Amino acid sequence: VIGFFVFSCICSEVRGRCWSVDPLLSSSYLLQDSRGRPKEIPHNEKLLSLKYESLDYDNIENQLPAEGAPCLRWVVCGLIGFLTGLVACCIDIVVEEMAGLKYKVIKENIVKSTEAGGLSISLILWAVLNCAFVMVGAIMVACFEPIAGGSGIPQIKCYLNGVKIPRVVRLKTLVVKVLGVMCSVVGGLAVGKEGPMIHSGAVIAAGVSQGRSTSLKRDFKMFEYFRRDTEKRDFVSAGAAAGVSAAFGAPVGGVLFSLEEGASFWNQMLTWRIFFASMISTFTLNFFLSIYHHKPGDLSNPGLINFGRFESGFLGALFNVLNYWLTIFRIRYVHRPFLQVIEAMLVAAVTVAVSFTMIYFSTDCQPLGPEHSEEYPLQLFCADGEYNSMAKIFFNTPERSVRSLFHSQPGTYNPLTLGLFTLTYFLLACWTYGLSVSAGVFIPSLLIGAAWGRLSFCPLNERGIVLLSVGGIVRMTLSLTVIMVEATGNVTYGLPIMLVLMTAKIVGDYFQEGLYDIHIKLQSVPFLHWEAPGTSHWLTAREVMSSPVTCLNRIEKVGTIVDILSDTSTNHNGFPVVPAKLCGLILRSQLIVLLKHKVFVELARSRLNQRKLQLKDFRDAYPRFPPIQSIHVSQDERECMMDLTEFMNPTPYTVPLDTSLPRVFKLFRALGLRHLVVADDENRVVGLVTRKDLARYHLGKHGLEELHLAQT
Repeated sequence: VIGFFVFSCICSEVRGRCWSVDPLLSSSYLLQDSRGRPKEIPHNEKLLSLKYESLDYDNIENQLPAEGAPCLRWVVCGLIGFLTGLVACCIDIVVEEMAGLKYKVIKENIVKSTEAGGLSISLILWAVLNCAFVMVGAIMVACFEPIAGGSGIPQIKCYLNGVKIPRVVRLKTLVVKVLGVMCSVVGGLAVGKEGPMIHSGAVIAAGVSQGRSTSLKRDFKMFEYFRRDTEKRDFVSAGAAAGVSAAFGAPVGGVLFSLEEGASFWNQMLTWRIFFASMISTFTLNFFLSIYHHKPGDLSNPGLINFGRFESGFLGALFNVLNYWLTIFRIRYVHRPFLQVIEAMLVAAVTVAVSFTMIYFSTDCQPLGPEHSEEYPLQLFCADGEYNSMAKIFFNTPERSVRSLFHSQPGTYNPLTLGLFTLTYFLLACWTYGLSVSAGVFIPSLLIGAAWGRLSFCPLNERGIVLLSVGGIVRMTLSLTVIMVEATGNVTYGLPIMLVLMTAKIVGDYFQEGLYDIHIKLQSVPFLHWEAPGTSHWLTAREVMSSPVTCLNRIEKVGTIVDILSDTSTNHNGFPVVPAKLCGLILRSQLIVLLKHKVFVELARSRLNQRKLQLKDFRDAYPRFPPIQSIHVSQDERECMMDLTEFMNPTPYTVPLDTSLPRVFKLFRALGLRHLVVADDENRVVGLVTRKDLARYHLGKHGLEELHLAQT
């Protein structure tokens, strides 16, 4: 870490550009070098970012004729499952082929170098190949689509919670995610492809359900009824579950993962549709892999379950704490694409150097199996007919290493090999997560747990696994239990796995939050948890709400509407409609469509045959509604009037001034609201509660604390 700090300080003097600094951020927040470029971005956890908008998960009700919901949800879910399975199959095949070719070339060079001397050439070859793959993946993420970095699970979790994360479900994000995870895994980083599969499934679901691509500017005139936030959210939940199912062959686990880690809103029919998508995804993956003659990852018969529950929580919390401080360091100093690519290549080179050193000095030699079942056996300095046991887990992809630890016979690894591997891979995985590459943490943490389990069972000469992995790091419980039961094919492991995970979660939560929650907090996202802060009952809507509120009349002047929408200092998205008392609520997106189609009272009177606006007109503009600056309104049109009666929601959710914060929080989150009107005893609007008004209150070290809002 010290070496990397010095290296980053040197690189910070190299010319580069900074994409992550918000242009609205004042100069007082930045430490600049002599050329005026940001050198350090101080991170403040007491800030809540205003750059994140909310999604509208509350269905709009107005006087426009409602359209019947077509019975196409099952068809869409089937398409989501099929395409997600197909993408997962492509990732599996490409990774297997490219990694196999890479390890074959390196192995041939090592064999020649061992006989003739000069193993340093093999080390350089291994490092160059890995750095080349990682460089390509890091360039795609850092320079073309930064949101495609990491596993993508925190971003999808925020999206399903109701936060609009920019570009998270775009086609470009999907392409970079898929290609990036291929480069990351083939590049030998301590990563897995399971998290990116979940993100990929969510992006596929968001695109398929809309029947068009805004990136390609192609509208296939399909599934137009689903063009709204509520429907899109449900399909994204199905896509995330299909990604889990494709990654582990666990359709039930995929449904529970979407429920436990992702979805904030749920219903019974959604459960069956998500399960259908997961089943289709698993079937598609297995079908195409069987044609390819490649057997998907098999974790069956892992041996005994080690009840190392407490160390699971401790080690998981340690992993999260180390990664937390490393992420803060990256936010402050490694904020340019050039530095992000250099860091990724540095981690790849260090990973190769550590792996090569461990293999070179290892004296753990094991006899070759009767059918040479080892993937890429390296003999090095072992006797004929033997292979280097350390190379079996370091000189391989992480997924194959997990299978090796699960399936190898007792006594395959000595305690020193397992101990050194567990320690070094733990540190490498902690350093790797958060790089500007597409990568997941599930398989690396499972690999660490498998190695620790074998080490614990060495005195018994048995195999075993410890689920410090996801249980201690991301705090999954029910869904991970089912995923492991489905993956191992043995239901008898259900109870011990659940006990391990529950204890790991309790112990880990005592020290630190889960890894995904940490990264959500570090990005200052207004995320709403299941419950309001425990000591917030004394706060009421009066203290929480935003006021004064910009209101509109039922029949409003067009010029007034244009001026309100053009005001960049407020940028409101919801406007109560009040002649005197509250009579409705209308959204910015609705007003934009009304101005675009020039739905004015005077024009409606002069054009008797003018087509009336329908719900389809609003859905065609979704989700990228045009900005107000792109709509031309002449001076004469500014004097016209607009009747909002037909388009506003006449029954918005309201609360009295004295409603407690926990009650406001529960109503807001359970219904997926974007705006909650606060009215007095005479039904006059006195305030408006939004997501940021609720998210800024949280429990800190000194009790209930309030975050500050900032354009960061």
